Amino acid sequence: MKYVVLYNPLSAGGTGKVAAEKVRSLIPDAEWSFSDVREIGSTASFFASLSPEDAVVLTGGDGTLNHFANDVDGLDIPNKIFYFAGGTGNDFRTDVAPGNEGLIEIGEYLKDLPTVTVNGVTRRFLNGVGYGIDGYCCEVGDKLAKESNKPVNYTAIAIKGLLFYYHTTKATITVDGKTHVFEHVWLAPTMKGRYYGGGMMVAPAQDRKNPDGSVTVVVMHCRSKLKTLAVFPSIFQGKHIEHPEMVSTFTGHEITVRFDRPTALQIDGETVLNVTEYKVSTGRKTD
Repeated sequence: MKYVVLYNPLSAGGTGKVAAEKVRSLIPDAEWSFSDVREIGSTASFFASLSPEDAVVLTGGDGTLNHFANDVDGLDIPNKIFYFAGGTGNDFRTDVAPGNEGLIEIGEYLKDLPTVTVNGVTRRFLNGVGYGIDGYCCEVGDKLAKESNKPVNYTAIAIKGLLFYYHTTKATITVDGKTHVFEHVWLAPTMKGRYYGGGMMVAPAQDRKNPDGSVTVVVMHCRSKLKTLAVFPSIFQGKHIEHPEMVSTFTGHEITVRFDRPTALQIDGETVLNVTEYKVSTGRKTD
């Protein structure tokens, strides 16, 4: 068996190739080959060029995983596909294999993924769609990353946003045909997994392998900045949902989230600017 490594050199702050080389130590006697995932051309042609016995190892972060999941969507792939986490947040690994620093077989996780439609573009996602202050944090983080090589502190961005810069919205949220309206909304993500944002357990009850394929919408809404600031850190342990007066959750298959003003949105860590609405579909029928 040969291991074919696809790496993203831009992941982990531009050290993706170095991170990918670490896989050699996992199986020292194996035959390895390395390719920049951005340069393989047609994904279908790439897999057609492999022997069915070859294994593919994808290295990078959640954004790399997202692009790969969309590239292989609809393909019948006989090869085993593994993931070696080499990003900064690694929320997918935290969700499916916490603490695993080796290879994670991911073929089953790439199937039947939900779609999100934003500004007329539809794509699959593995972890979640963040909308509100979470999207704002990605927007600011992207700007800081272009200005400096220092690691981006998203927690600090969130706290400053809560206190000074981010302004809440009115949100209209429709889940399987039922509409809910909230004032003073800080965030309204839809989650396939439990984690986003580098370890925030925003949807602790969500199971990406649940039989019905449903996703979870989490709405944090509160007029008081100080109360929001006090509760917000508990999102890292998933305990924010213990405050039902300001956190509402819904599960379903067809989701529409609409804000009363444009704000940034993130899909598995990839930022989309100036969004007023997103739609999620699991592709499953609802009653």
